[in-house]
Amino acid sequence: MILENFDQLSNPQKAMFADTCNKLLACAFLAKDKKDNKELYYFVLSFKNYFDEYFGIIGYELFLDRERGAIQLVSAENTNLLKLKKDESLVLLILRILYHQHLVQTSINDNVIITVDEIHQKYDSLELKKKINKTDLVAIIRLYRRYNLVEPLGDITQGNTRIVVYPTILMAINTQTINDVVDSLNRIVSQQGGKDNEEAV
Repeated sequence: MILENFDQLSNPQKAMFADTCNKLLACAFLAKDKKDNKELYYFVLSFKNYFDEYFGIIGYELFLDRERGAIQLVSAENTNLLKLKKDESLVLLILRILYHQHLVQTSINDNVIITVDEIHQKYDSLELKKKINKTDLVAIIRLYRRYNLVEPLGDITQGNTRIVVYPTILMAINTQTINDVVDSLNRIVSQQGGKDNEEAV
């Protein structure tokens, strides 16, 4: 077993292993290009066998997308899912759609960047009876920042503030085509009178 060799790691490496495990259990995602994720991301790459074995013991599986620089931790039993309110689910799907739209115009070495206004515009285009207000959107963006899906580049109460959308969004909404995302969005919109929660992350 790989973990039998754990004592061969240096004390700083053991501390980094513990910090990275706790981060993944708390946030589920790591994005290589997010400043406070970078060191952890490369540490996982260097010691992936250790992480695979440890998380396998406690019923989790680690997925690594080297091409996009993204890592996801998934519960094998689908436990510990984050329950999202309808607004939170809609914004997550909107972020995924905007990511897809901007990816075409983005250099391979650059991150996808959108604005707060674009989220509002896409949400308004759904023509829901209840519009999303600034306070709610700020709270939702902060939620997804905590899960390493986005990074605001300024005051998120301002419409022109830019937001980095990381490739981890592709793991958070794992669908084959963008049409599946649009279908999911339309399905939630059509259920306005239904449940207020969706299991999405």
